[in-house]
Amino acid sequence: MAALSKAGAALAALRMDLAGEVFAPGDPGYDRARAVFNARIDRRPAVIAQCAGRADVVRAVRFARELDLKIAVRGGGHSVAGMAVNDNGLVVDLRRMHGVTVCPGSATVRVEGGALMSHLDRATQPHGLATTGGRTSTVGVGGFVLGGGGGWLDRVFGRAVDNLLGVELVTADGGTVHASAEENPELFWALHGGGGNFGVATALTLRLHELPEFSVALVTFPPERGPDAIRLYRELIAAGPPEASGAVLHLTGRPPPFLPVRRVGPPLCGALITYAGGEDDLRGLVRPLLALPHTSRFLTAMPYAELQCLFDDPPGMRAHWSAEYLTHLPDQLVDVLGARFRTMPAPMACRQLLFPLRTALGSEPRRYPVPQRDATWAVHPFAQWADPADDARAVQWVADVHSGVRPWRTGAVRVGLVGDEGRDRVVAGLSTESLDRLARVKRRYDPDNVFRYNHNIPPA
Repeated sequence: MAALSKAGAALAALRMDLAGEVFAPGDPGYDRARAVFNARIDRRPAVIAQCAGRADVVRAVRFARELDLKIAVRGGGHSVAGMAVNDNGLVVDLRRMHGVTVCPGSATVRVEGGALMSHLDRATQPHGLATTGGRTSTVGVGGFVLGGGGGWLDRVFGRAVDNLLGVELVTADGGTVHASAEENPELFWALHGGGGNFGVATALTLRLHELPEFSVALVTFPPERGPDAIRLYRELIAAGPPEASGAVLHLTGRPPPFLPVRRVGPPLCGALITYAGGEDDLRGLVRPLLALPHTSRFLTAMPYAELQCLFDDPPGMRAHWSAEYLTHLPDQLVDVLGARFRTMPAPMACRQLLFPLRTALGSEPRRYPVPQRDATWAVHPFAQWADPADDARAVQWVADVHSGVRPWRTGAVRVGLVGDEGRDRVVAGLSTESLDRLARVKRRYDPDNVFRYNHNIPPA
């Protein structure tokens, strides 16, 4: 790090130059600015640059390089490992950059690097358009897309990364570059799953799809009926159209507020079906589920942007999660998940989620470094709690789910769904065959590995 006198002068200049705002320890608002989604993360950066535009990002990156400061990049701040914040370095905070420009004629949208799913979905909805996003409204678009994200619409529209058309990037030397299929195509390939390893994404251009109607059904069951519900759900999804997606949700704590369930009581098993179409068609699809004895039902037409908000998590909670992609969902695995369901620690809010995969582009060649195309299901244990004394219990439960499904895992995983779980998991998320090529791209655009607060790809 530079001498204190030089650092002080550089910080004063940064405060003057930025259109956004700069926070350092002791400044009013510093603690609020450094807080991320997972309250287990308590890091103290030397400087937080809340950038108002690309010029601010360029200035902030050059400031950090001049003072030899580590750089973390914050979009939504949802990483379970807290990759959006560091100790004693610079945080390039993009949250003020959340503009969304929809182009209905070309069915595309330009999204600034700090936009959340709520910004994107509420901008495209009035046009009857949408693109694959995360499963909550508070996830950052940039990190989600560049990490190869999937959501409620991926079975019909492909993964988020399949809808990426262009990226505006600030590189490690403070320069700017645009990547698309025609311009810097090798960098464009790397950004399809390689995440924030190559620079700061100040804007992304995404493909949109027509979505004039959307509907959702959630049927909940008591724990003892959970395995039957999962098996039936498995068959419905397998036989259903690509417009149908959703999840199996094992829930502790209070049920979602939109369900007519008045008790906290035992955990619930919920079968969620999302449908890129009308309510009448969805009703026919879920009829077999409604024939099972159930605790509650919720079935309605709903704007897609509203669904995205239904499972938003409260801020300020401690959290831990992981994921595995699965080859198939046999009865034996259903029983294992049922057993893990019964061990979910209470009263903390835990969810054991099971997602159907097989996206719209699942049968195409693996054009991008996202190797989990062959997986049919994903399991995603997720725990939230308030008391630090519960840390060990929650982390252990997530580990138990993870180990329990190991015999059926594909070996691949989406890196955006896991935290800092070691080099092997990065390899699993990006594939051995892609990593050498990614490392060569990294060497060209970030030879000093400046952008390493991520699922890191060291330069070749």
